[in-house]
Amino acid sequence: METSVIEKNIFLQKSISEITESLRINLITPLEIAEACIKRIEEYNEKYKVWIIYDKKILFDQAEKITERLNTGCNIRKLEGIPVGIKDIFNTYDFPTQMGSPLWQNFTSGNDSRIIFYLKQQGSIIPGKTDTAEFAVHEIGNCLNPHDITRTPGTSSSGSAVAVALGMVPAAIGTQTAGSIVRPASFCGVYGCKPSFGLIPRTGMLKTTDSLDTVGFFTSRYEDLETVFHVVRVHGSNYPFSHNALTDEQRQNKPSERKWRVAFAKTHTWDFAPEYAKKAIEELVNKISLTDDIEIEEAKLPEITKQSHEVHQMIYDKTLSYYFQEEFKKPEFISPVMNEIFERGNKITVDQYHTSLKDQEKIAFAMEEYFKDVDIVISLSSAGAAPLRNENEKPDPSLMWTLSHLPVISCPVFVSPDGLPFGIQITARKYNDLLLFRFTDHIRKNGLIPEGVNPIL
Repeated sequence: METSVIEKNIFLQKSISEITESLRINLITPLEIAEACIKRIEEYNEKYKVWIIYDKKILFDQAEKITERLNTGCNIRKLEGIPVGIKDIFNTYDFPTQMGSPLWQNFTSGNDSRIIFYLKQQGSIIPGKTDTAEFAVHEIGNCLNPHDITRTPGTSSSGSAVAVALGMVPAAIGTQTAGSIVRPASFCGVYGCKPSFGLIPRTGMLKTTDSLDTVGFFTSRYEDLETVFHVVRVHGSNYPFSHNALTDEQRQNKPSERKWRVAFAKTHTWDFAPEYAKKAIEELVNKISLTDDIEIEEAKLPEITKQSHEVHQMIYDKTLSYYFQEEFKKPEFISPVMNEIFERGNKITVDQYHTSLKDQEKIAFAMEEYFKDVDIVISLSSAGAAPLRNENEKPDPSLMWTLSHLPVISCPVFVSPDGLPFGIQITARKYNDLLLFRFTDHIRKNGLIPEGVNPIL
C-alpha cells in the first residue's frame, strides 16, 4: 500500500468495502491495514485515552492468519482484515474485560462473546478494548472528546466513538441502555447505529437492564453501517419475529406509488436543546421537505411517550441495584453516581418495578401503532453539542427510542457555532431496520447527510 494512503488515514477516507476490495486485488495487505491501525493508535492514544488495552503483537498475529488464509485462495469475507474496536464490557478471549471498574481489574473471561465470534467469523481483527463508563452507566471514563478535551465524549460507549472519530478503526462496538451510542456518536461526529432491541445477541457481555440493553456500533463511513449490521445481527428462522420482519420485502421497502412519510419529532425534550440546535434541525427538515418523494410534517407523538424518562429511570435504577448487589458491598470502590443509583433502586418496590415494565410495554405498543401511518421519525440525537465534562448531559430523544425498542441511526450532520459536532437520529418501526437504512441512504444520496465523520479530524 502506498504510504500516502496511510497518511490520509485509510479508515476515514475509505469504506470497509473499498478496503476489502483493495485486499482482493492485492493493492493492500492485512499487515498494512494492521499497521495503519496501530500507527493511529500510537499517535493519539496517549492524549485521548481511547484504549483500555491494545496489543500490537496480537493484532499482527491476527493479520498474519488472514494473510495465510488469503494465500490459499479463499474468498474475501465481509470484514476481511478490518480492525474493529470493542467496548470493554464484552468478553474477549485475547483481552481482559474490566467494565470500567477497579473491582474487575484484570478479569479474563477466557472466551469470546457472541458478537466477537460473529465479527471474527467474517474476518475482522481486534486491536483491543475501548474505554467505557463504570459498568457502562453514568460515571464518565478517562476518554477525551477529540474535538475539545474539555467536553464530554459521551459516557458509556465513548471510547468506541472516539476510536472511530480519530480514524484508529473504521468501526467499533458499543451498547445503549439509554443514549450511550447516539450521544457519543453525536458528540464525536461519527455514525452510530442502535438496531432494534434484541437483534444483536447479548451473550457473553455485561448486562445492566434486560428490557433496555441494546448492542450497536459506530462507523466512520455511512455505507459501512449496513455491512456491520448484517455481520453482527442474528439470522435465520430460529429468531422468528426478526427473521419474518427482515425478510418481508413489502415491509422493508416504501411502496413505489407513494412518497416517504416522515415525521419531525421535537418530543418533550425540545426545550432542553439550545437555539442553534433547534434552528439547525428545522433548517434540515425544510430541506428534506423540498425532496420530491418525501412528505414531512411535525410529529404528534402518543401522549404516553412524555412519561418515557420517568419510566426508564424506575426500570434502570431497580435493575442496576439488583445486578450489582455484590459490587455494592464494596462502596469504596464504587463511584458516587453508582452508589446513588443503588440507593434509589433499593427503595423501589417489586410492584413499582413491574408497573414500570408494563408502562414500557404500553409506550412501545403506542409507538408500534404510531408507525402504522409513518415510515420514519427524525429528531435531534442530543441536546446540541457536547457539554463540559463536569456538566450533566441534558435530556434528548435517545432514551425514548431505546425504551420503545426502536432502531435508530445517528448521523453527524451539524457543527455548532463553537465548531463542535452534533447530529440527528433517524428512527423507524421495530424490526424495520432495513427500511431505516434505505431511507437514510436516500437522503445521503440527496446530499442531506455526509458520507463520513463530520467534522473530519
